[in-house]
Amino acid sequence: MIAVLDYGIGNLRSAEKALQRVGADARLVDDPDDAAGADGVVLPGVGAFGRCAAALARTGLGAAAEDAVARGIPFLGICVGFQLLYEGSEEDPTATGLGVLPGTVRRLPAGVKHPQMQWNTLDIGRSDLLAGVPDPAWVYFVHSFAPERTDDTTSTCDYGGEVVATAERGPVWGAQFHPEKSGTVGLGILANFVAAVGRTAA
Repeated sequence: MIAVLDYGIGNLRSAEKALQRVGADARLVDDPDDAAGADGVVLPGVGAFGRCAAALARTGLGAAAEDAVARGIPFLGICVGFQLLYEGSEEDPTATGLGVLPGTVRRLPAGVKHPQMQWNTLDIGRSDLLAGVPDPAWVYFVHSFAPERTDDTTSTCDYGGEVVATAERGPVWGAQFHPEKSGTVGLGILANFVAAVGRTAA
């Protein structure tokens, strides 16, 4: 079972439905106890970093996310859910991320429209999450901030400069774009995550 953490932020059902479409037993979970038995966890997110961080803490699902990472099960952060894996964000310096990945979320480069709300292509390095995706891989972004590049970065896009699109550290994966809105490429990415959950649960 894949728990899609429902902390009251945005339309989470689209992520749940996309995971189900590629064969996952995916369920929206708003109780930390229900997430405790999951074989994989997805943390979506839209909107502002600080508001999402506060909602995670208020619902107890932030602790559930940290527990999932500590258990070593596959974990996928999407959009602001990806940003929350880092230590903090320039968008709200008073808010604290989960600190699963080192680094800070930064504002997109100057000189381009904020947010980036468009399809864009990925420059892919070594990545389990993106295994088998076509070249070029077109995916859909909606964001004004993105994590800074670190050793965990596995792909970038070009938007007024290099922008981090995905990162991986062990079973923790993150995507700044929306796989559930990225057509067949996005479904293939989610299928890679579901396959990793299956291998771990077997």
